[in-house]
Amino acid sequence: MAKRNYQRMSRNKIEPAVQTLTFTGITVPGTGGRVDYIDLSQVASIMNRRFYRQGINWAVAGFKFTSTPGEGTIIINKLPNTWVMSNAWEKSFRAWQRMNNEALAETESVRPRFLDFKVYANAAHHTAGFGANLLPSSSTNTLAVAGEWQPSKAVIPFGTADPGDAEEFEFIATGDSFPGNSPITGFNAVSMIQGYANSRGLPNVLDPNTPDDSSDVQGIDPENWMSAIFNEGTEQSQMVLDDMITENNIAPYPFEGDGTNLVTMYPGGGTQLDGLLNHDIEQVSNTTIGGTTRLKGGNFPCGLIEIALINNAVEAKTYTLQIDLIPGNHRGYLCEPMTEM
Repeated sequence: MAKRNYQRMSRNKIEPAVQTLTFTGITVPGTGGRVDYIDLSQVASIMNRRFYRQGINWAVAGFKFTSTPGEGTIIINKLPNTWVMSNAWEKSFRAWQRMNNEALAETESVRPRFLDFKVYANAAHHTAGFGANLLPSSSTNTLAVAGEWQPSKAVIPFGTADPGDAEEFEFIATGDSFPGNSPITGFNAVSMIQGYANSRGLPNVLDPNTPDDSSDVQGIDPENWMSAIFNEGTEQSQMVLDDMITENNIAPYPFEGDGTNLVTMYPGGGTQLDGLLNHDIEQVSNTTIGGTTRLKGGNFPCGLIEIALINNAVEAKTYTLQIDLIPGNHRGYLCEPMTEM
């Protein structure tokens, strides 16, 4: 029994992994701002010298910023915590995976060992490139050296006239497709959320889609006789049924063909709340105790974090950021695959 319990404990053991990530030297010019991106899977891969896929929904305990004097604002954004983002990632990943598997069907030996579905957070991240991601540093302020972290591509053929006529695109999670070619990689991008929205059916404009005779409860031969049976005077039933038929019968969110909007509208796509989800905002003042500002934790799909820093002071302002992760059973961290989000 003791041996069996030991084996069970061994399987549930939390592997050693770096739990606090430190980013130093983040300088914001006077009366200016900057936007940076962090990919937790990339950082964890560097810090632990092991491969963490980007397709992980990461749990973060919290953020701590320490800064030099001066007023400013800290904004943290992330991929939306919605079923739309989850399904858009899943469908995009499956399409990318199928594309690769079909191409590798006869040449499986060339499959890269670290093949992974890696995406950008938005168009601004796509423009900056993964090379601009913030990297952690040590206690001596030595900056980490990045390994290979390449964005995934969708190879889309233009038609059947010329089988070789195709174009490569990178992936952005939010916003509209085709934001323009990245100055870093030279590739344009397709949006996962907008692509998902454009691939799905639309709600029925009227729900319930009732037959015309449903309101016929009057006269000698009422078509809706089941309702007419309970008439104590038809005026009440008629008014209630009119309300049922004409009110609350269209989805409570905008969609293409709803009588007002002409385009498909999914939150986080190109036409509805385009962009990332705001996670937390804090103001930094000259009276901030110890120059320390804390922001709440949460879960971060794909481990992608956008940090916007605004400096209201005339002098430049420098931040040090620490991110606290949570111990867990996924190679030392509390997180889950994006396929289970």
